[in-house]
Amino acid sequence: MTSPTPTPRGLSRRDAMLAGGAGMALAALAASDAPAQTAASSSAPRTQDTTMSYATSDDGVEIFFKDWGPRDAQPVMFHHGWPLSADDWDAQMLFFLSHGYRVIAHDRRGHGRSAQVSDGHDMDHYAADAAAVVRKLDLKGAVHVGHSTGGGEALHYVVRHGEPEGRVAGLVLIGAVPPLMLKTEANPGGLPREVFDGFRAALAGNRSAFYRAVAEGPFYGYNRPGAEVSEAVIANWWRQGMMGGAKAHYDGIKAFSETDFTEDLKTVTVPTLVLHGDDDQVVPIADSALLSAKLLKRGELKVYAGLPHGLCTTHAETVNADLLTFVRTLA
Repeated sequence: MTSPTPTPRGLSRRDAMLAGGAGMALAALAASDAPAQTAASSSAPRTQDTTMSYATSDDGVEIFFKDWGPRDAQPVMFHHGWPLSADDWDAQMLFFLSHGYRVIAHDRRGHGRSAQVSDGHDMDHYAADAAAVVRKLDLKGAVHVGHSTGGGEALHYVVRHGEPEGRVAGLVLIGAVPPLMLKTEANPGGLPREVFDGFRAALAGNRSAFYRAVAEGPFYGYNRPGAEVSEAVIANWWRQGMMGGAKAHYDGIKAFSETDFTEDLKTVTVPTLVLHGDDDQVVPIADSALLSAKLLKRGELKVYAGLPHGLCTTHAETVNADLLTFVRTLA
């Protein structure tokens, strides 16, 4: 089903250079010489000791996580997008915490506060790392919410680990990369490989400037006429990206663009909510959410008119309300 919401407001600050075609507007190198500002993320007190804030993956990688709220409450676990961290879910975690839920979010390997290892930057390892966090906390009946790359990770986790272990109640994909981003013979509506080669070149050439350009351009729709630009939001995106390792982020481009999630979408059996903005310039809706919804056994699609890729930040109240409605149906 579809449900329109108002178009974002605001004034554009400047257009970023585009990294590729086929409707993709993710920015390449930024031209500005000004140093990027940083912004502190919001946080809530953890109810466990900080020594318990890491899980160890099967291959020995330390994965940072946040775990807030009552231990006997239904858990909601969040999976972040590339190249960010668990901090990108602040608005959602605090919202669900205020409604009595237990909320968990982790930093993907090589991202944020997790170990900056050289290897394992692929969806199989991402899913296994999430499973390590889930097992450490012994989460049961959890709802997994993934945005962008995190949507692919959450889906892959649910199919490979969560459902077989009987730990999952539901799944939410927001602006998510499945089924497949890359253009192939079987996926003619995908984005050309040159787009992702452009990302790699921009990252290797000047990662700081590239991340600044992404945040102030297409990610939040700040390159649209009339967009209301938030310097704090841009700086927080940049801060999260620069916390992670360049190797993990470079390899992650292949993981989010070339992984084919078609079989995962056909296999998952738990109720799955698919949320997507129809002005998503990073993961265009036509080759993602609209296709995913058709492959899911128990999928529900909700499309937001005019909303960007970073809708969890720009329109947190709208997204949070829809997430809460869905999660309550799973209780």
